[in-house]
Amino acid sequence: MRKIVIGTRQSALALTQSGQVVELLREAARRTGVEAEFELKKIVTKGDRILDVSLSKVGGKGLFVKEIEHALLEEEIDLAIHSMKDMPAELPEGLVIGGVPPREDPRDCLITRSGGGFEALPNGARVGTSSLRRACQLKAARPDLVMEVLRGNIDSRLRRLDTGEMDAVILAAAGLHRMGWQNRVTEYLEPELCLPAVGQGALAIECRSADAIILELLAAVTHEETRRAVAAERSFLDTLQGGCQVPIGAYAVFLPDGQLSLTGMVGEPDGSVLLRDTLTGHDPEAMGSRLAGTLISRGADRILAKVRSEAHE
Repeated sequence: MRKIVIGTRQSALALTQSGQVVELLREAARRTGVEAEFELKKIVTKGDRILDVSLSKVGGKGLFVKEIEHALLEEEIDLAIHSMKDMPAELPEGLVIGGVPPREDPRDCLITRSGGGFEALPNGARVGTSSLRRACQLKAARPDLVMEVLRGNIDSRLRRLDTGEMDAVILAAAGLHRMGWQNRVTEYLEPELCLPAVGQGALAIECRSADAIILELLAAVTHEETRRAVAAERSFLDTLQGGCQVPIGAYAVFLPDGQLSLTGMVGEPDGSVLLRDTLTGHDPEAMGSRLAGTLISRGADRILAKVRSEAHE
């Protein structure tokens, strides 16, 4: 019997979603005839340690994955479970995303103290979010809103709302769903208003590229439609050389005719400019690259260069 050690962040959400993946892996091991036992190893990342500034100011890529990837490369763990939206476009040599389980709800959601939705927020309402992507899209729709930096786990973010520090907070629906906290959602924000982060709602199971047994196991838990949709979004991110701390959004869905529809967005953090476009096709990686090129031709590279330079000031 092989003991498979799984690296994960130590937040309640990370442990919950890792536990859900372990159940998928156990079932896959039974189906494929692999005798295995699974153990979770908690790992603290840079993004977990620095909570008093926004992600865009922390800088760098892989804020929530680098330490876990190091453990993979050092063979301290056999695979790692990440939120896909935390994954940089480029992975370290020797590592691959070997498994992509079915996607949860990719949308952002609004939680308010008043119980009213986005349009009902009072003028000048304080809205908590750690994301420039969310802030720029919501400011584009409601320039009067005041965006407040909101970091930490789901529990602490909701506490800051409940204690009156904020009028509303924006969180990923997937996290609330996985925790069983759907009752906290005031309103789901449709992609037409707030395009999700690249890979939002999906999980990435990362492993060493030479580990054939693990790769076979992960293939058995991969949801092919989710994998292809996320591949298109990540190709868009890669071409823009983006990470989770810049104002980039992308969302791919399958159409009834089998084609993939990919929408991408790059915006000024204050919402004054939003570049957005959609294309359809069959080749996820080619679509992501082509859509990014379209937005670059309209000035996306200049926006992102400005954001990066301001983050280093």
